[in-house]
Amino acid sequence: MSYVRRVGHGGTLGIDYVDHGPDWAELSLPYDEKLIGMPDSGIIASGPIISLMDMATSVAIWCRLDRFRHQATLDLRVDYLRPATPGRTVIGRGECYAVTRSVAFVRGTAHDGDPADPVAHVTGTFMFTE
Repeated sequence: MSYVRRVGHGGTLGIDYVDHGPDWAELSLPYDEKLIGMPDSGIIASGPIISLMDMATSVAIWCRLDRFRHQATLDLRVDYLRPATPGRTVIGRGECYAVTRSVAFVRGTAHDGDPADPVAHVTGTFMFTE
């Protein structure tokens, strides 16, 4: 999973692998001033957090399937509960809870240090493209 930090959009944002299990994956988004949405606040913009969660839930699908499979995000709903605390790394945990022949179903949370105090919840669906 070391490729996560080196390639594509996730690599540009600095997203990194943390851990995974049979149907879940955790990735991190280290705090970086270039990701701040409004300079006076120091708060990371929503876009990088959405990207983190899109990638974490995608990787969770591959963990559940035990292989890579081409897929496209059909829907990813992000419910923000609060802004991420400036200076803290955001952890995204994605879980794949169901797979059909052509669609995978995911959910997850993002937090900045305490999983019981999430920054956001996500739910989504991915369509297999092969």
